Amino acid sequence: MKQILILIVFISFLSCKNDSVIIAQNNSENIEQSIYQFKVKDIDGNEFDFSTLKGKKLMIVNTASKCGNTPQYEDLQKLYDTYKNQNFVIIGFPSNNFLSQEPGSDQEIAQFCKENYGVTFPMMSKISVKGKDMHEIYQFLTQKSKNGFEDSKVKWNFQKYLIDENGFVVGIVSSKTLPNNEKVISWIEK
Repeated sequence: MKQILILIVFISFLSCKNDSVIIAQNNSENIEQSIYQFKVKDIDGNEFDFSTLKGKKLMIVNTASKCGNTPQYEDLQKLYDTYKNQNFVIIGFPSNNFLSQEPGSDQEIAQFCKENYGVTFPMMSKISVKGKDMHEIYQFLTQKSKNGFEDSKVKWNFQKYLIDENGFVVGIVSSKTLPNNEKVISWIEK
């Protein structure tokens, strides 16, 4: 048992060590898909149509309420408050893919986010962001053949994908990099 705990701590350390922000122009010339093709369920069970966000920059983040990165909700909310009137939207996707750190129902997650962090940015229904049951929106975010940017893997909770005003992936921000990183702010403001 002790060896398993040490292994989990070591894996968590490795996944937290990478502090990076990758932002580049998307080579979307041969890609006809964009984020705007997707309709998902929000955390209240209503349809959320990404095409309503045309012309806005987006940050899509997989979230969890029992993770060492959970306090990033506070930074995400501050970022959203600062830039929401400047064509910027944060979209949260709760997921339970990493050490069962998001075990709650959508209702429990919504209550947790509101009570603990005052979250007002759009939160979606809990989905899978990796594996055989990966949601189609994360298949788009992680597969170059679909997004025209690059192949990637969701390595941990609070990994962030940056989407430009045309609906294309242009950046990946590691889970340990805070949402208010200067490179992210620069991208939002340009």
